[in-house]
Amino acid sequence: MDHFIYKSGVLHAEGVAIPDIAAAVGTPFYVYSAATLTRHYRLFTEALSPLPHQVCFAIKSLSNLAVLKLLGDLGAGMDVVSGGEYRRAKAAGVPGDRIVFSGVGKTREEMRLALEGGIRQFNLESEPEMRALSEVASSMGVTAPVTVRVNPDVDAKTHEKIATGKSENKFGIPIARAPEVYAEIARLPGLRAVGIDVHIGSQLTELEPFEEAFTKVAALTETLRAQGHSIERLDLGGGLGIPYTRSNEAPPLPTDYGAMIKRTVGHLGCEIEIEPGRLISGNSGLLVAGVVYVKNGEGRDFLILDAAMNDLVRPSMYGAHHDIVPVIEAPAGNPSAAYDVVGPVCETGDTFAKGRGLPLLAEGDLVAFRSAGAYGAVMASEYNTRPLIPEILVQDDHFAVIRARPSFDEILGRDNIPAWL
Repeated sequence: MDHFIYKSGVLHAEGVAIPDIAAAVGTPFYVYSAATLTRHYRLFTEALSPLPHQVCFAIKSLSNLAVLKLLGDLGAGMDVVSGGEYRRAKAAGVPGDRIVFSGVGKTREEMRLALEGGIRQFNLESEPEMRALSEVASSMGVTAPVTVRVNPDVDAKTHEKIATGKSENKFGIPIARAPEVYAEIARLPGLRAVGIDVHIGSQLTELEPFEEAFTKVAALTETLRAQGHSIERLDLGGGLGIPYTRSNEAPPLPTDYGAMIKRTVGHLGCEIEIEPGRLISGNSGLLVAGVVYVKNGEGRDFLILDAAMNDLVRPSMYGAHHDIVPVIEAPAGNPSAAYDVVGPVCETGDTFAKGRGLPLLAEGDLVAFRSAGAYGAVMASEYNTRPLIPEILVQDDHFAVIRARPSFDEILGRDNIPAWL
């Protein structure tokens, strides 16, 4: 569910007409619904109750400070994968004891940053990282709370570029080696094992891979406890998918996900941590673009937009589908056409959709990409010296620019020409 609906034939974000935002900031732009973000976060907290739990939003999906502040004020923790994301969480007012640090390549500088600023836990991904953190924490005279990310060799049945739980993936340690690794943690100074971490991938549309992985984690919990380790938390990662089309095939609901968690690990008495990103942010956002030209080609028509692959890279990178809808609703019975929807970047890969059926559109019309809140703005670039596009947050009947479009002077001013040129 989202809060983007047509009212009198005009697409609205909550109580704000999309054309009004376009008139104020220009196109293209991202717009997020505060009501949708709030609702989706609360779905997870309700699904996990009454188990003790902490929902940590995966910042990598949508990292704007205003969004992080909104979710943090609701009680969300944050899952970060870089020192920059850690700084974003802190700048949004999220306390360190609600921040989880994930990622396979944490540097010693990032470890020190988090230990100085406060951290809920580090999710360790390898033995070299474990030893590096021990050295850093010991040198500071502190103890770092840690979990170990175990790789359960479970097929997440998702896109190969976002699957993380198979044995060939770079993430975590083989689950069979976990007892040996936890034994080493117990011997190392500066570390305290507080739980187990697992994350098998993103955009999962079935519960079975989760259930298989969590069942293995439950068995490992019993094994580690029998060996004298205190396992207080289970970090079950994120990955629950969203519907990118309006078809009847919908991924599992958070309520079903929560019931499965209770069934597989609820008996262990652990605090449950989950790290959803896409399901909180994905359907909370639209990318709105304007039609620059309608071009008639050989056997196909092109809808050329002012948004491009540098603004939304998912279709180019993953072959991902986004529903594309006109901002002004076409009356019933109006003619339609099949368009290749493309951007202006000088790449054939700058294609959002091929042969997409849409109402007849003309230069100056507005279209909206649905389910663009996750991995949209965060993955954008300034390729072709195209400015990063604005981000807008809507609440009820008002909106605010939460990231402005930079000027070309600002972009060019970041470069330096050496004196010898």
